[in-house]
Amino acid sequence: MVDHVAVARLYGEPLFALPQDLYIPPDALEVFLEAFEGPLDLLLYLIRKQNFNILDIPMAAVTRQYLSYVDEIRGRNLELAAEYLLMAAMLIEIKSRMLLPPRKVAAGEEAEDPRAELVRRLLEYERMKLAAAQLAELPQYGRDFLRAQVHVEQALAPRFPDVELADLQAAWADILGRAKLVQSHKITREQLSVREHMSIVLKKLQGRRFAPFEDLFDLGGGVPVLVVTLIALLELAKENLVEVTQAEAYAPIYVRLAFTPTA
Repeated sequence: MVDHVAVARLYGEPLFALPQDLYIPPDALEVFLEAFEGPLDLLLYLIRKQNFNILDIPMAAVTRQYLSYVDEIRGRNLELAAEYLLMAAMLIEIKSRMLLPPRKVAAGEEAEDPRAELVRRLLEYERMKLAAAQLAELPQYGRDFLRAQVHVEQALAPRFPDVELADLQAAWADILGRAKLVQSHKITREQLSVREHMSIVLKKLQGRRFAPFEDLFDLGGGVPVLVVTLIALLELAKENLVEVTQAEAYAPIYVRLAFTPTA
């Protein structure tokens, strides 16, 4: 009963009585109490279930029980039964060889047991089956646990907008304009070194995260010193020793030491 009224539901609609022409095939429902993975599995099951000594198998009883199972599955699945029939033929052969007189052997040697090869295969199969069962009891990925995955975003080097040439020219023009306000009229001849001013710029950037572009220039040194400082700054940027950046377009320009990620 479903909902205390209908006996079933068909496509969501209640069914109050079974159809008179309802046909249920005889093999619509099958119940297998024991499922075996092959002939050796069935044979080992029959031996262990009845506590037979695997080293001294009673071939008559085991073969009789084995053949009854094969007859059962042969009527249902011929392809499945073919594999079991091969083992059945081997059991019958062993049983027949045990009924014959043993072959004569040399003195001091034991006659070969026809069951020896079968016993060896059964013992080897049982060891593999027990090992597989032990492995199946171990925690398995996807069945007993899942791998935790945590995505952590790490930025090794911050990305800043590139400085446009026009912005650099405007900043340089502003420095020149401020330099003219503090320049002196003393005429001197001075040897200026680009490498030396490169070192001066690097020293000014030491220990500072960012330095304003104009702070790197000595306004009191005159235009020649400013020009050499600019060349030194451009050389440092060319050799990737410093970075010239700004937060956004038309924003103040800053200079900092180039970022080198640690290994």
